[in-house]
Order: sequence, then C-alpha cells, then structure tokens
Amino acid sequence: MKTDTPFDDETIERVAHGVLDTTWPYAEWSHAAHFAVALWLLRHADVLAEHGGIEAVIRRYNRAVGVPESPTRGFHATITEASMRVAALELARHGPDAPLSRVLGAIMDSPLGRSAWLLTHWSEAQLMSVEARAAWIEPDLAPLPELHASGL
Repeated sequence: MKTDTPFDDETIERVAHGVLDTTWPYAEWSHAAHFAVALWLLRHADVLAEHGGIEAVIRRYNRAVGVPESPTRGFHATITEASMRVAALELARHGPDAPLSRVLGAIMDSPLGRSAWLLTHWSEAQLMSVEARAAWIEPDLAPLPELHASGL
C-alpha cells in the first residue's frame, strides 16, 4: 500500500531547514517529518556537522519548541541512532542520486512508516528505559538491518 506524503524534495529541504533554524512548527513534527530531516541531514553531512551533530540539532529544536528534557521526554539516544541507521540504510539502497522524496516514500511504505517500528527490535521496557534515552543500547528482540560489504 502506498502512503501519500506531502513531502516532495523541496518540502523535505524546507522541513530540515525549519528544524535547523527552529522554525518548523511542532504541530507538524510528524513521523514522516522526522525521517525527512534524517534523510536530508544524512545527505548533507557537512551541514549536520556544522550544527554539532544530530543530538545537538534535536536538543536545540526541542528547547525552541518547549519540549522539556526529562527521564521521559526530550532527546532519546537509542531512537535517534536507530532512526539514523535505518535512514542511512535506505539512502544506500536507493543510491546517492535518488530523490529524497522517493527514499522517504519507501520508508513510509515500509514497516518503518509506523512509529511503533522500533518495538520489533526492542521491548517497550528496554526502549523506554532511562538508559536507552541516555545512550545507545542494542536491541533486545531483533537486530536492526545492517549495511553489508555488498553495499546493503
């Protein structure tokens, strides 16, 4: 089943810049928008580095939109790292010249398009733990897909 997403390449860039400059409306910070920003930042690693990496980008955006940092809200290291890893995998599968809208569409049409995709790999207790929020923890249910020597 194909998911209709309003994210063409121009919109993906606008969302990414909106998160970077903290002007993207929090009410529009959807699951698809998260992956759109991840894809754009992975494709523009120099911009990501200029902004201090993904953790700094997320924390700055959260502060700007009023999301508090606490043991239950705010930046989540494991979710962020997992999302960046699978976004990088999808970018690699599609190739360096693929339109980001096509890659995002493939993500949203896959199990990754559901926000509960992480619960295939982590138990809820493990994923929502203070430890998982603070630093990467390995999945306790099933490994994440990986890039292999063949490129996938």
